[in-house]
Amino acid sequence: MSILGRLALLFVIIPLLELALLIQMGQWVGVRPTIGLVVLTGVGGAVLARAQGLRTMWRLRHDLANGRIPGQAIMDGMAVLAGGALLLTPGVLTDLIGFSLLVPGTRHLIQKRIMARLERRIQEGAVQVVTGGELWSRSPHATPPHATSPDPIPPDSMSPDSMSPSGSPGE
Repeated sequence: MSILGRLALLFVIIPLLELALLIQMGQWVGVRPTIGLVVLTGVGGAVLARAQGLRTMWRLRHDLANGRIPGQAIMDGMAVLAGGALLLTPGVLTDLIGFSLLVPGTRHLIQKRIMARLERRIQEGAVQVVTGGELWSRSPHATPPHATSPDPIPPDSMSPDSMSPSGSPGE
């Protein structure tokens, strides 16, 4: 799907679908219960997002204190932030997705699916990562990272044997 198609889905189609669902729900159960449900999911989502956010923050601090990279804690933090934002958005579908991102069990299932898709797209060469001016890609046609390195000094010239007492290479 193109970027324009995704933006149309995000900003036009989903809000229209949410509005239609809220109107239908209002006709089934009444206007006040529908508005009450929207307010309740917003408040409940904020409380749950705060609790899960604090839990994630403690796990992040624990990982850092123990010298571990907090990868899962960072992913959980991003999911909790997205889930909280979706719960503050009025609508039935966004509430379902938001709650699923706040509950640890469903959050981890969603994260696994996203990571599997991302890894597959990297393997296909559809996703490329640029870090520090180097291009990292698993595409068979991609340039190896060392070939695009802006460093004029070859890595093997930086061995301890080639270093002079002053610490500069090649003296």
